[in-house]
Amino acid sequence: MFPVLRAYKGISPKIADNVYIDPFSTVIGDVELAEDVSIWPMCVLRGDVNNIKVGKRTNIQDGSVLHVARKGEASVDGYSLHIGEDVTVGHKAMLHACEIGSRVLIGMGAIILDNAKINDDIIIAAGALVPPNKTLESGFLYVGSPVKQARPLTEKEFAFLKRSAKHYVNLKNDYLLADTNKTS
Repeated sequence: MFPVLRAYKGISPKIADNVYIDPFSTVIGDVELAEDVSIWPMCVLRGDVNNIKVGKRTNIQDGSVLHVARKGEASVDGYSLHIGEDVTVGHKAMLHACEIGSRVLIGMGAIILDNAKINDDIIIAAGALVPPNKTLESGFLYVGSPVKQARPLTEKEFAFLKRSAKHYVNLKNDYLLADTNKTS
C-alpha cells in the first residue's frame, strides 16, 4: 500500500529524501515536501490552484487539511501555503492559503485562514482560529477564536518547539524502517 501522490494539470508533488507519507494520505499537484517531513494518516495536501511548500523536519499530523487560494479571487496571485522548518501541525488542523514560519506548534483542530502570517517561534492553542490577513508576532502563545495573544513563551516552550519536531523525525524514521523491513 502506498500514499496517493497525484499530478494535477501535469504538475506532480516533489518529495525530498527521507520523507514519510502515510499510505492513507493524499498529496496532489504543486506540493513540495523538504527532507525529513512526515505526513500522517488521513491528511490531504491539495496544491491544485496554487502551491504548497513544507520545510525540513515539519510534521503534519492525522486528519489535517492543507489547501490554497486560486489566482484572481482574493488577489492577483492568489495565496499559496508555505510552512517553515521544525513545525508541528497537530491533529485535524486546517491550514488554508497562509504562511507559517519556523519552530511553530499549531494545536489540534486549529484553523488558519487566507493570507494569515504566523511568524517564527509561536504556539497556537488547540481549537484556535486565526482569521484572514492576521499576523502573529514571534515569541507568544495564542489562544481563542478569533485568536488573541495570551502571553510570552517560556524558555521550556521555546525548547519544546524543536524537541517536538525532532520527536516526529525519529518517529517517521521508525515508520520508514518498518516499511523497509516489510519489503525485504
